[in-house]
Amino acid sequence: MEKIVINGGNELSGEVNISSAKNAVLPIIAASILCNEDLIIDNTPMLEDVAVISDVLSELGSKVIINKNTDEILINTKDIKPVNTNSELIRKMRASFLILGPMLSKFGICKLSMPGGCNIGSRPIDLHLKGLKALGAEIEIGHGFVEAKAKKLKGNRIYLDFPSVGATENIIMASALAEGTTIIENAAEEPEIVDLVNFLNTMGAKIDGAGTGQIIIEGVDELKGTRYTPIYDRIEAGTFLVAAAVTKSKLTVNGINEEHLRPVIEKLKECGVLIELINDNKSIIVDGRNERRGVSIKTLPYPGFPTDMQAQMMTMLSLAQGSSVITETIFENRFMHATELIRMGANIKVDGRSAFVEGVRRLSGCEVKATDLRAGAAMILAGLVADGYTKVTDVYHIDRGYVRIEDKLRKLGADIYRINE
Repeated sequence: MEKIVINGGNELSGEVNISSAKNAVLPIIAASILCNEDLIIDNTPMLEDVAVISDVLSELGSKVIINKNTDEILINTKDIKPVNTNSELIRKMRASFLILGPMLSKFGICKLSMPGGCNIGSRPIDLHLKGLKALGAEIEIGHGFVEAKAKKLKGNRIYLDFPSVGATENIIMASALAEGTTIIENAAEEPEIVDLVNFLNTMGAKIDGAGTGQIIIEGVDELKGTRYTPIYDRIEAGTFLVAAAVTKSKLTVNGINEEHLRPVIEKLKECGVLIELINDNKSIIVDGRNERRGVSIKTLPYPGFPTDMQAQMMTMLSLAQGSSVITETIFENRFMHATELIRMGANIKVDGRSAFVEGVRRLSGCEVKATDLRAGAAMILAGLVADGYTKVTDVYHIDRGYVRIEDKLRKLGADIYRINE
């Protein structure tokens, strides 16, 4: 079993370059199904989730060429087949379910196993299916599968009860080649939605309103090949900002969009962390050498504080002066990392959807588990500052969302490495 081992206590320094966003790349790869020409995705993060969704397309007959030397992926789905996908691959990663909309749009039929992913709470697919039904699909659910059929998808007005990112993405992709106009109301506003729309528009789609609560899609007859570079990963960037704060270090984080990171930046400032934007706001100098103060955090859909940064902030607040309260409104089971932090000496009490954190002077290294992707990042951050050695198990979760995180941290001065035991 692979483990990441950290000998805590080192101050970090230097610069780190942020990779492209996993949550932008995955729907972009799924959207390639809509086009019969070559697509090239530049600066692709070579992550486990990217490999899984690429394998899904390959299983269906697509040409997928991954060049790890140049971080490029070439995709051509001209020969893709409308057959059942590999259920094991779909269960392995929830984002594989994003092929439902484009497959239905292209072939009029798609049958998938129910999606899997991190065990962070209920993530129902009802909004995905509600949107596809509104476009004219017939949906059948049974024996662990979802089957959608439609002779021809037709535009419609769709209101989402919750601004679900995945549902918004699936409906956008299904509507791109649908007949007529589709309007999504209460749509998700995340930067990754905007990036997907920008990608589709470079292929010839006609989509307006991305980044707002109302997205309008005018269906087109076909989409053309393109070359595209996804946005940088705001969650990876946020994780390194917190790494500086946790270790009381000064770092430069390159490849960011200040607007995308604003909720995290403002909360770090409130904690006492110094932030300076440079390089036309594409880089951040983060100085965490001041004493950190406890704060209150409430996760919300974008542009609120991201749920994907909640675990990392909990690690930092475990060592901040005073009390903090973290309220998780997105997922009901996303405090599993609290138990692991408590094993390291943190003072945290969880009550329903709130966690009450009382700052302590130090954490002690021990063996902890990456219970999910972002919890794994939180454990690594805790290990960076803990006394002695910390071993993080179940690192496959971490590899789903961070490109060589131990290599990046080691270049900054961390004593961190990966072992097989």
